[in-house]
Amino acid sequence: PQVDTSRIVHIHSVIILRRSDKRKDRVEISPEQLSAASTEAEMLAEMTGRPMRVVGWYHSHPHITVWPSHVDVRTQAMYQMMDQGFVGLIFSCFIEDKNTKTGRILYTCFQSIQAQKSSECKAMKCFPWPVCPSVDVYERIEIPIHVVPHETIGKVCLESAVELPKILCQEEQDAYRRIHSLTHLDSVTKIHNGSVFTKNLCSQMSAISGPLLQWLEDRLEQNKQRVQELQQEKEKLLEELAALE
Repeated sequence: PQVDTSRIVHIHSVIILRRSDKRKDRVEISPEQLSAASTEAEMLAEMTGRPMRVVGWYHSHPHITVWPSHVDVRTQAMYQMMDQGFVGLIFSCFIEDKNTKTGRILYTCFQSIQAQKSSECKAMKCFPWPVCPSVDVYERIEIPIHVVPHETIGKVCLESAVELPKILCQEEQDAYRRIHSLTHLDSVTKIHNGSVFTKNLCSQMSAISGPLLQWLEDRLEQNKQRVQELQQEKEKLLEELAALE
């Protein structure tokens, strides 16, 4: 992201992260990847000639609401202790409208603020007197976010899109190797695991790699047509310039 003095953050690129936990309603990443993002930001700054740094984190909420959970809000508060401008992005996916049967993707940008501390007196079983702990409570505040359309695709964004199938494949390979290394598995179980691994890779090719390749080919064809149009326009302008001379 590019930093603006008017408290506006221009996000130019995101880093595709590998998932450490994949469940139906939860996707987690390892903290090491967040620290590695700082190194990536330095490389982008040299490549683009703009001041770049990490200004936020993102994750998805598959099949559930886009609003951050109390864990998300506390995690965001932790990041804001290091950088007050840090923001969180959440994408809610795999949500289908019951009437139209079409999928939707929702997103939100948020920060955390500390609410008034609550002191609740609770009688604990191990003590005959009430205990009043002071609990830090954080609340979500929504940050306006605007997606600005562009006619062109930056090199960094293009590389991130191409990197996605590689990362998904690596996740499947790591999971397969981790299970395959278990010594107590019999031959039938190993064959079954190999079949599941192959099935998952084929599903990724069908859902991700195939559409991505088709999109890149379509984009290439559009670029070729655009180059041809610009070349014709150039020749026309040169003819008009020659006529004036």
